[in-house]
Order: sequence, then structure tokens, then C-alpha cells
Amino acid sequence: MLRRSAWLLLGVLAGCSPGKPMAVREGDIVFHTSRSSQSAAIQRATRSPYSHMGLVLYRGEKPYVFEAIATVRYTPLDAWIKRGAGGHVVVKRLKDSATLTPAAVERLRQAARQMEGRPYDAAFGWQDDRIYCSELVWKVYERALGIRLGELQELRELDLTAPEVRNKLRERYGNDVPLHEPVIAPGAMFASPLLETVASQ
Repeated sequence: MLRRSAWLLLGVLAGCSPGKPMAVREGDIVFHTSRSSQSAAIQRATRSPYSHMGLVLYRGEKPYVFEAIATVRYTPLDAWIKRGAGGHVVVKRLKDSATLTPAAVERLRQAARQMEGRPYDAAFGWQDDRIYCSELVWKVYERALGIRLGELQELRELDLTAPEVRNKLRERYGNDVPLHEPVIAPGAMFASPLLETVASQ
């Protein structure tokens, strides 16, 4: 069995070419394009190819993705990658990676425990009773380490003009769209200047 330190250094992602491992560490953030029915609307509204994301944390000796789907849960990293369109994934990490000391990672874990099991928020509200993917990762980092990965926007600041987006808004809100609701999009976090890309496939 691989030691935890070996996983932290090598962390091979499923589907990588032989001999070309991609390293993942605890605290890394992974992005992919979801195959869900709402993915196209999220991509259009946020002008980003990435519609889903999660936080890498280890359980035992193996990497998992802490994510919000039907509920907030841990998913094995290889299964998470395979679930995305084309098996494509981008791994981002804090540029100041020295921030992620063992004590800091433990604070991420503690913040994650507060969210585990909560239902997915299809209405993209900012309350904690339900939660969506980018909101989950943003709040875990902000509450554990005081780090804001991307700037909050109001819903009205997204591109709400595409038919896919308008249809989802009608489906979720009817005629009462909360245009001033704070939101954090996967694309906004992907573009955070505090992060750098460390792996992609």
C-alpha cells in the first residue's frame, strides 16, 4: 500500500498517460465540465468551460474530491475525473503553497465537516442550509483560512441572455429571479489570481 506521503507527492489521476503522473495535494482544487442537465446554462452564464469543481482531501491513503452534487460528499478522485466530459480535468493550487501547512489542512477538514451531508442547492442561494459546488469550496477556504478564491458577484452580473440560461431561471425561480443574490461561479474561482494551474489533462 502506498504511504500517504507518496500519494501527496505523486497522486496519480485516473486516465493519465503511462509514465506521466499528475501530482495532487490536499487543498488542491479540481475543475471539470459536468455532464448534468444544467451544465450548458452554467457555462453560458459564467462564460467558462468549467461548470463543476471540488476540493481535494485525503481519506486514509487516497485522494478524494469534496464536492456538492446531490449532497455534499466525498468522491474518489478517479471516479470524479471519469464523471466529467471527456475525462478532462484541471488542477489548481494556491500560488503560496506554503500556506497549506498540516495545521491549515486540518482547518480545511474541520470546515468541510461542517458542510458534509447538506443537500445540493439548485437555486444557487448563499445560505448554508443548501449549497452548490463553487460555494462549497469558496466557503471552506474562506472560513478555514480567511482566503477568498474569486470575487463574489450578484446573479444579475452573470450573462443571463442565452436561451439555456433563461430556461433554467424560469424553471428554478418562475418570474421572481433573485438578481441581487450573491454568487460565486466556478469560472470566477478558476480565474483567481491566488491560484495557479499545476496539472491538466
